[in-house]
Amino acid sequence: MPDHKTPPSEMIRVPSALIPVVRQLSQLHREGHTIALLQGLEELISKFDSKIDIDTPSSKSVLQLEKKLESKLEAISEQLEKLSRAMASGRYNNTRPRRQAHPYRQTQVELQALPDENLAPRLGLTPSSLAIEKENKSNKEFISWTRNRDPRGIGWEWNAKDGLYHPVK
Repeated sequence: MPDHKTPPSEMIRVPSALIPVVRQLSQLHREGHTIALLQGLEELISKFDSKIDIDTPSSKSVLQLEKKLESKLEAISEQLEKLSRAMASGRYNNTRPRRQAHPYRQTQVELQALPDENLAPRLGLTPSSLAIEKENKSNKEFISWTRNRDPRGIGWEWNAKDGLYHPVK
């Protein structure tokens, strides 16, 4: 009979100065405000800059960093408190459009026409085998065939005028 115990909470170490902030974040998360909390934190963090020069470690640069961190932690605590009050009063809801959670994920880029040496690897082929398939298939068959091989399911059409393969929607 398998053991169905709830796994223990993960424990993490945080600097002493961050403990009150982490407790506040945890409380908001337990109250079900995770998405709003992440949005608020993302907005807050995007307002900060990181212009401290710490390339040469010295007590002066460390002190400068500590002071900047303390002021930012105070600002974060204040913003968290405002966010917490807004959530508690019902003024902050999750109905607004959500911003991208991961800024490193960019929106889909429209594909450009590709020469055979760029399209072939995308389809898992060599340029010569791509040329053979292009010659042996009708235009419609080639588009369907490339759509089945393309990682994003995009069909490709040969344009003899410019010598490139163009994406077909």
